[in-house]
Amino acid sequence: MVITISSQFGAGEIVLGKAIASKLGYTFADREIIQRIAKEANVSTHWVESFEQEAGSKVSRMISHMVSQTKVDQVLKDEHGYLDEQIYLDYLVLIVSQAADEGNVVIMGRGSQYILKGHPETRHILLINDFENRVKFTMTDQNVSEKQAVRIVTHEDRRRAALYSRLGKKDYENPSLFHLVLNMADINPATAVTIVAALIEGTARK
Repeated sequence: MVITISSQFGAGEIVLGKAIASKLGYTFADREIIQRIAKEANVSTHWVESFEQEAGSKVSRMISHMVSQTKVDQVLKDEHGYLDEQIYLDYLVLIVSQAADEGNVVIMGRGSQYILKGHPETRHILLINDFENRVKFTMTDQNVSEKQAVRIVTHEDRRRAALYSRLGKKDYENPSLFHLVLNMADINPATAVTIVAALIEGTARK
């Protein structure tokens, strides 16, 4: 089975994703996806992270303004490696699909509900929460002030929207895209893990 987890930032997606993977004995695919994209494109993980953190815009501006070769060398593994938005998206689709084909995996975000739409034995999950709760979670998780947490959550919401825009999608929180939507304002993480495990086990028995 394959589980994709899409989430509003600060809804506890990483904690929950790892807990679900541990409960089911699945692989947890988050940073692994970054590493695999970097390997395929022959660039550093930092270069890939730049695309994900800024939805490609920062790196695109760097390239379009002809940054110095010294600066480029800091983020490329060697002079042969290169990454732009289209290459990133092409590798993203390839690697998410490969991870799904390997099976028994929890895949975090990155438009995986679109990439794996119709993929056999895949269940898509969306996590949501109130903005205030997401700010509180971020304050604790990142040990920052409330003002900083508000800024982080707002930035991440915009970044997420921008990334989906580059995928040509605007309905990324449409409930019809998912098999299960969990409002983490009303469900504790342990209960959420139990619900997801029941969904997967029920699917396996069919």
